[in-house]
Amino acid sequence: MSFYRNAVWFVKGLQEYTRGGYEAAAKHFVASDLDVDLSGRSFIITGANSGIGKATSLEIAKRGGTVHLVCRNKDRADEARKHIVEMSKNANVHVHIVDMSSPRELWEFANSFTQNHSVHVLINNAGCMVNQRELTEDGLEKNFATNTLGTFILTTALIPELKKSQDPRVITVSSGGMLVQKLNLDDLQFEKGTFDGTMAYAQNKRQQVIMTEVLARQHKEIHFSSMHPGWADTPAVQSSMPDFHAKMKNRLRTEAQGADTVVWLAVSDAAVKHPSGLFFQDRTPVATHLPLAFTRSSFEEENKLMNTLEQLSTQFKPHLTAGL
Repeated sequence: MSFYRNAVWFVKGLQEYTRGGYEAAAKHFVASDLDVDLSGRSFIITGANSGIGKATSLEIAKRGGTVHLVCRNKDRADEARKHIVEMSKNANVHVHIVDMSSPRELWEFANSFTQNHSVHVLINNAGCMVNQRELTEDGLEKNFATNTLGTFILTTALIPELKKSQDPRVITVSSGGMLVQKLNLDDLQFEKGTFDGTMAYAQNKRQQVIMTEVLARQHKEIHFSSMHPGWADTPAVQSSMPDFHAKMKNRLRTEAQGADTVVWLAVSDAAVKHPSGLFFQDRTPVATHLPLAFTRSSFEEENKLMNTLEQLSTQFKPHLTAGL
């Protein structure tokens, strides 16, 4: 089955996820969807110092939004902020240094942020693909800690503040790679068998899509969506998938093309006319399963995932004096 899934997915990717796929889809875009004034709206964007996160931040800053860059590396974050401010002529760009693989740092960030700022839109863009099984200082597998648990904690911690905002949204940058994975509750941290970083990442991205669907059902006041940016030429792809990058580099999307649907979901009126909880590709909701791939999970399995994440996140929640 894995061979079938991978083969069907790769053929689909060659048609749809490349630069050519974007250019074909873009012929049907409504340009005016992005003609918006974002003055007075506040955006948190994780993993914003490079790649799709940086490209998204720049487009939002150009339209007058207040941008909060959540990054792990201060020097790179400051450099990204300088570039975004220069290009957008918008000084309302702020840096927050947070390690997305550290549950405690995420709780503390969310608590301090909500005491000092409002938030209208959360963009969960940060991610990692570690190709050797590696544990964080909390004993968590690093891909899972960053991509799944980190996204869950930041999102759920900010939900009360998001609900105070007008037109609140949460966008999670997932991946079409999740199409080759069925939710595996028996090995969330990849302790069994041979470790495969690419498949761990794809499993995390499946978990993000399920998380988006469940949170959309639970919190009707917020518009949730997940999306696939296509195969884009980003520093993360270059470092995590060097062989893939070398073979495909002439067909990869630009960072701006990869970010287009993120921006559209975050700012356009057209995006929120779609139901909450959907998975998007090139401004269009698409299926979350390949035909005959048997990757669907039950509501019980999905709820079990959410309960497990809730229990884990609570375990690492520090004693906070206010807010959370």
